[in-house]
Amino acid sequence: MSQEKAFLRYQHTIEKKLQQAFSQTETIDKAAGWVADSIQNLGWIFTSGTGHSHLLAEEIFYRAGGFTRVKPILDPPLMLHISASESSHIERQEGYATHLLSNYQIGEKDLFFLFSNSGRNAVPIELAMEAKNRGARVICITNLTHSQSVDSRHSSNLRLFEVADLVLDNFGEIGDASIDIQGLKGKVGATSTVIGAALLHAILCQAVEILIDRGVDPEVFISANTEEGEAANERLIEKYKGEVPPL
Repeated sequence: MSQEKAFLRYQHTIEKKLQQAFSQTETIDKAAGWVADSIQNLGWIFTSGTGHSHLLAEEIFYRAGGFTRVKPILDPPLMLHISASESSHIERQEGYATHLLSNYQIGEKDLFFLFSNSGRNAVPIELAMEAKNRGARVICITNLTHSQSVDSRHSSNLRLFEVADLVLDNFGEIGDASIDIQGLKGKVGATSTVIGAALLHAILCQAVEILIDRGVDPEVFISANTEEGEAANERLIEKYKGEVPPL
């Protein structure tokens, strides 16, 4: 009997991991409550990730159906478009995160989402530490199987899941890629972005519902490619562009 096609195996893998990720109901609900608290108290939702994890930091920023009060920390040297290989070196440097956060006002009303599949590198760990020192709540989405299998690259010997206030597991494989192909060394089909994005949007959906139940206007963007979206978004951009430079 021939093996199932690779794309179907990937589909089934994603479906299984989504079920596992969404089984974290209490944690998802708690995260949503924290998001709602920050929005209601006029705090900010900060996001950050290094390497491919920066995709999740962008995922809920200026997004149709997404909150206006989101501040992504998008540092080009930690992303992929300048030098992908160099970003891997920079994310391991202690002290870099402290310098990076010196440009941001983060406090007790704020919430910080941090994304790191391995959870072992210095920058995300220090971002979590510094945000907590300033009084913000920290939520991480990470791969617990991978993270628990490796040592920290930070002098504290802590990994991100050991620093964050709330931890969501993306149920990834060690190394992120998930599909074996006969004749190929290694695997293909990374899952961390798909599962991480789904968890994020689920949390935000629940946060909006909580805010509506509290009688609070959640203030979200509408797709700019709808008839009513552009005008509605322009009003929000004008309101927040002074506080959120990427807008």
